[in-house]
Amino acid sequence: MGTAVNASAVSARCAALLVAAPASGQGKTTVAAALARLHVRAGRKVRAFKVGPDFLDPFWLEVATGAPVHALDLWMVGEGGCAAQLHAAAAECDLLVIEGAMGLFDGTPSAADLSQRFGVPVLAVIDAGAMAGTFGALAFGLRHYRADLPWAGVLANRVASLRHGHMLREGLRDDADWLGSLPRGAEWALPERHLGLVADLPHEQALARIDAAADALAATPLAAIPLDRWATDFPESQCLADIPPLLAGRCVAVARDASFAFVYRANVDVLHALGARVEFFSPLAGDGLPDCDAVWLPGGYPELYPQQLAAATASRDGLAAHIDAGKPVWAECGGMMALMDEICDMDGNSHPGWGLLPGSTRMQRRLAALGPQQLQLPAGTLRGHTFHYSTAASPLPVVARTARPDTEPQPDAGEAVYAHEGVRASYFHAWFASSPAAIASLLGGGA
Repeated sequence: MGTAVNASAVSARCAALLVAAPASGQGKTTVAAALARLHVRAGRKVRAFKVGPDFLDPFWLEVATGAPVHALDLWMVGEGGCAAQLHAAAAECDLLVIEGAMGLFDGTPSAADLSQRFGVPVLAVIDAGAMAGTFGALAFGLRHYRADLPWAGVLANRVASLRHGHMLREGLRDDADWLGSLPRGAEWALPERHLGLVADLPHEQALARIDAAADALAATPLAAIPLDRWATDFPESQCLADIPPLLAGRCVAVARDASFAFVYRANVDVLHALGARVEFFSPLAGDGLPDCDAVWLPGGYPELYPQQLAAATASRDGLAAHIDAGKPVWAECGGMMALMDEICDMDGNSHPGWGLLPGSTRMQRRLAALGPQQLQLPAGTLRGHTFHYSTAASPLPVVARTARPDTEPQPDAGEAVYAHEGVRASYFHAWFASSPAAIASLLGGGA
């Protein structure tokens, strides 16, 4: 994690908005992507960020901006890490759009905590499709629940008509809070599935949806407000010390395709900083395992591609030889699922996995686990999170367990870390920058 922000350092000044809501499913991603796209189309340089751990919403923000989208989480990334990213982006941009997570005050830390820490005004998005006067109460509560919350205003989403929009505006205590409304629009509705938004649409289709939303947003008062109203100073941060080259001269192969899609760009940056050469491969495309010293199998959607994974014999056989040679593998969530003997889908149908780890996983229709987690290893403590709908059963030894933030691991609690030969596998998604030494140890490097 980064250290505290150096308040006396040089600041970069840039317009910034944090797009938040009273709950999930209100339309934050649509509005954040549309706002970013609107200003990109006007010739401005825009960067977007996502509060909290998330692999899916950043896809839409990247399509909107054409730039990488990184996570901002005061616990997982650290205050210094967040400050460094914001300062670097502000130094070269006209606008920063930060999408919140869940509800504005949900989680510890919350999107509101980030807003207050960095002075970023909140744009509240409220799904008003089934309300009238209560809209004003929600807006008032979001604005005043916490003292000194930086505030931009409120946008009504999924509004039925002009009259409906007028009723919503009339319900506000302060008319200056009104930043407009968006109607329901099938052409800009973002598709969803069990883990959240779909994040593997063809670029042209995704961009068409975002452009349609940006066209609708262009007709709102929000679009006409000068950006300097939301100008924010982002101090330079004294962040992490230099990362030691614990993986120098080593090649790390990283699976990356629709089945192994949950890859933080920042994690790949850490691998490079550790000195590793990173080689990507796609099991779904029929790729074999590159010549490598270690493998990272990220999470994703193996349950959606059982036939394709069963046919991915080049990757499977390469991994089998890699494991037989005692070389390290770090398998996260979906990566672990693919390695096991069986994947059982939500309809109860059994599909063969790669059979490289004994055990099975079973999809269910409700979340099995969600939230921040940390993994204590001899080389250091990795911070990260868990988010999955499946459960796992394996006879393999459990060599470690994750724990909630700042707590000690407990027997039969947290996420199990299974061990087999050089493989370490868990539902835990790690944020590599929280302990580069620990991730290097999982990939065969060390001091």
